Amino acid sequence: MKLGIVGLPNVGKSTLFNAITKAGAEAANYPFCTIEPNVGVVTVPDERLKVLHEMYNSKKTIYTTIDFYDIAGLVKGASKGEGLGNKFLGHIREVAAIVHVVRCFEDPNVVHVDGKIDPVSDIETINMELILSDMEVLERRIQKTTKNLKGDKSLQKELDLLKKINDFLGEGKSARAMDLTDDEAEFVKSLDLLSYKPIIYAANVSEDDAASEDNEFIAKVREFAATEDAEVIVVCAKIESELAEMEDDERAMFLEELGIAESGLDKLVKASYHLLDLISFLTAGEPEVRAWTIKRGTKAPGAAGKIHTDFERGFIRAETIAYDKLIECGGNLATAKEKGLIRSEGKEYVVKDGDVMHFLFNV
Repeated sequence: MKLGIVGLPNVGKSTLFNAITKAGAEAANYPFCTIEPNVGVVTVPDERLKVLHEMYNSKKTIYTTIDFYDIAGLVKGASKGEGLGNKFLGHIREVAAIVHVVRCFEDPNVVHVDGKIDPVSDIETINMELILSDMEVLERRIQKTTKNLKGDKSLQKELDLLKKINDFLGEGKSARAMDLTDDEAEFVKSLDLLSYKPIIYAANVSEDDAASEDNEFIAKVREFAATEDAEVIVVCAKIESELAEMEDDERAMFLEELGIAESGLDKLVKASYHLLDLISFLTAGEPEVRAWTIKRGTKAPGAAGKIHTDFERGFIRAETIAYDKLIECGGNLATAKEKGLIRSEGKEYVVKDGDVMHFLFNV
């Protein structure tokens, strides 16, 4: 999973990236210090793996990962090449979802590119650049489809939808805010529009507002996000930077002292999984315990294929037990089997989050 972190210059974007990835990307108080995107690979926290590791005394524990791309600060005119904008927009095209860091704090020592703190204006500035870039893509596609329509009248429906999307974007609204049928949504997804990518707005707040998660700027971000059915998380990049330097036990104590329920990384992972409709199933044993990320609704053979294509091709059945049920049995599969808690599932079984699975297959 690839997530692109974007935002105007000086909103705390690279500081947040550094904190959650510990990758050491440069964070400077001037625009365009990041040109090529920095990439950090982050393990997805999952307490279930720690429990299973101790239970099975496993040699290895393998967490699922997220690749975070720290994409340079965009500015007004990026779609026309301002501030090397075209290059930056190309980097956004490569990610599955966007994390848009929005400044929701006052600090006279940190320059704002527009000279004022207005999170909705900041959001609209970047969204408009994505929209303008998308409209260029659509105009080319409309021209091509119009030309091909002369020889293939079945393209009329596609042309009508392309114009409908273009008109909607022309109103300054992102494609993800459109009300579409399932078939239309599938088509729009195939266009790879920047403004259709799922988005999380990360409201970057001061240390004083981190625990309450409440100030006038955050409220405005939440109100705007509701129009796009987007996710919102509240983070304090400064606090995240401090957390990055701590051990796990220190981190938990520090958060408790501040009255913060969970770290920004934990919030970001949860929001990403929810936004992209992802779940994890688990495999466990003495050689290794491991989490595997799949799309919600994936059937057992598809989950098996995540491990190896041979597993999917020769799938026979999956021996499955819910994580909670396995823990109740102390991790003892024999006890779980005696209690009838291990299920034998076939090709139509839809995998659930936290399923501990063992696949049987023909080579």
